[in-house]
Amino acid sequence: MSGSNQKKQIIAEGPAIILAEPQLGENIGMVARAMANFGLSELRLIAPRDGWPNERANAAASGADHVIENVKVYDTIEEGIGDLKYVFATTARQRDMISTVHGPKKAAQLMRGWFNEGLPTGILFGRERWGLNNSEVALCDAIVTFPVNPGFASLNIAQAVLLMSYEWMTTRDDELATQSFAGSDLPPADRAELVGLINHFEEALDEVDYFYPPERRERMQLNLQSIFTHAQLTEPEIRTLRGVVSALQRRWANGRAKETAGNDDA
Repeated sequence: MSGSNQKKQIIAEGPAIILAEPQLGENIGMVARAMANFGLSELRLIAPRDGWPNERANAAASGADHVIENVKVYDTIEEGIGDLKYVFATTARQRDMISTVHGPKKAAQLMRGWFNEGLPTGILFGRERWGLNNSEVALCDAIVTFPVNPGFASLNIAQAVLLMSYEWMTTRDDELATQSFAGSDLPPADRAELVGLINHFEEALDEVDYFYPPERRERMQLNLQSIFTHAQLTEPEIRTLRGVVSALQRRWANGRAKETAGNDDA
């Protein structure tokens, strides 16, 4: 479908689109084209299989050069979302975990509100073959699901990005776009700060053998991640919690040292 008007200014705004380990360059290019159609411009790739840049992506982008030329590449999802305040995970599968679930329209309205407040956001899309794992979804604030045919729910990556990009564009004049964060004078911390807190807690809990029995470790970690993600902690709150954990670690280490010394004296 043609219709580009070279005399009009290109809209380039909105949340980052993040692709986890994309495989085919053609798929990346079609994603870039879908983004450009509906005003999105920031594309992030997590460990693309065929590396970057990719000539096949350039060809499939069909002129979405401003998206392709500014692609950012990261090694891990944690790095790719590290500077963002809010992140949505897209998935078509039911998840056995505590997480807020939105349709694409509501998610777009929320992101528009955050965007209007100057808060960086992103939408994380899973791998072409099997999507996102639970620990990756747990790093995100909420899940976006599409109202697809339950008997044929598979969307390719470009289709999924197109649907979200369209909903984003419809919010430009949407009075229902909500405020970025309610009841707080400070925005949530960057995702990198949150991941650091989660890792610190897990390190401390490993020291006291909290994750027991071993077969329950993954479920316990997911619950911990979900608690902190949904709390939308600010940077001062994260610093406070990390200080508490550090103090407890020192107390535990001192106690173990005294116990060891006592055993040696005996």
